[in-house]
Amino acid sequence: MPVEQSTVNRYKPPRQGLHGTRHIFSAKTRRKRARRRVAATVLLMVMAFLIWLTFSLGSALMNPALGASLGSRFAEWARGHGASSLVNWAENQWYKQHPPPVGGTPPPGSIRIPTSSHQRTVSSSSYLPVPMAIVPFTSPALPGEGAWSPVGRLVHGVPAIYEATLRPDAVHTSYVAGVVWMDTKLLHASLYSGSSIPGGGPFPLTAPIKSPAARTLVAAFNAGFLMANAEGGYFTAGKVEIPLRNGAASFVVYRNGSSNLVAWNKGMTLNHSIVAVRQNLDLLVNQGHPVAGLQANDTRKWGLTLGNAVYVWRSGLGITANGALVYVGGPGLNITDLANLLARAGAVRAMELDINTDWVNFSSYKPSVSNGLASAPNGSELLPSMTGTPARYFESWWTRDFITMSAAANLARAKS
Repeated sequence: MPVEQSTVNRYKPPRQGLHGTRHIFSAKTRRKRARRRVAATVLLMVMAFLIWLTFSLGSALMNPALGASLGSRFAEWARGHGASSLVNWAENQWYKQHPPPVGGTPPPGSIRIPTSSHQRTVSSSSYLPVPMAIVPFTSPALPGEGAWSPVGRLVHGVPAIYEATLRPDAVHTSYVAGVVWMDTKLLHASLYSGSSIPGGGPFPLTAPIKSPAARTLVAAFNAGFLMANAEGGYFTAGKVEIPLRNGAASFVVYRNGSSNLVAWNKGMTLNHSIVAVRQNLDLLVNQGHPVAGLQANDTRKWGLTLGNAVYVWRSGLGITANGALVYVGGPGLNITDLANLLARAGAVRAMELDINTDWVNFSSYKPSVSNGLASAPNGSELLPSMTGTPARYFESWWTRDFITMSAAANLARAKS
């Protein structure tokens, strides 16, 4: 028995079977290790994405240049990262629940009652004649509707800018649009450029407006679309940032400070006299009338609106027969409303500028002394509901282009 027991204890399985077991164990180990490597890689990718998302989205939500509200900043960020369809769907749902009101009356005080202070009392060859009041679209007209009031810094002792407020159509009568008339004999224009629009840089004229320019600044207002949507080009400081398109609506600034608004054509050349050209879509008004083919419900040809809504904040710029500039901006405007306002304000040619809530802004400035610095505290908005405040043009974070109107150095220059 002891011998037999010893024999049993010394028994070992065949080596071939042992190798088979080791082989099975090794394969399982390799699969486990491979799964761990895959899991670790996925985890690292997720962590890297979350870090990027936190930094990218967090930076966007803290960037006022992307909009005044967190919602608008998120929407701008999402559109820039391939989520335009999702953002448009969400905005569509919101607009379906918030259609523009029909009828109603404007908020108290939104129609400006003209003042008599600093009105021009005599005519002069040194400045343009102030136009007649704008005929309202809605009858009966409200007190002050369509009448001009002087605003901003006096230039050579007289107002250079006049503003009017009126309802843009006879249906949505709780909306009020603002119109600005600018005397180009007293004012000269400048185009300020930014790293977002047109992109690139640095530029000699860019936000914030510096002290020397602030000493003569009378007004500043938004320019056009992001260049990817403008269907046009951009020229400034002797350089073509984006090629100009023949036929595009173009705001042209000349070296002597004068300006024009035209449809660019092959016969025009970028010579020494031109310092800036800003294009945006096609002419909206031509020969004093809205261009043919305008559709009130168009949200494509004349710019993508938030949620494809028809009635949104819009702005436009026109030029009158005697060379004055006319700016229009307001909420609840479709493209035909904007064209009708520009034409009725006297524009013989006009273009659409930027649209949607965060980008439409016109600010005028009136320092307490004639040669004082324009600044946010002495600025006023065309409409109190405009987003952005008069401070945006004095902030280094403002990266979009804009247009300024400043007092001409002398009347001879203003008339040149």
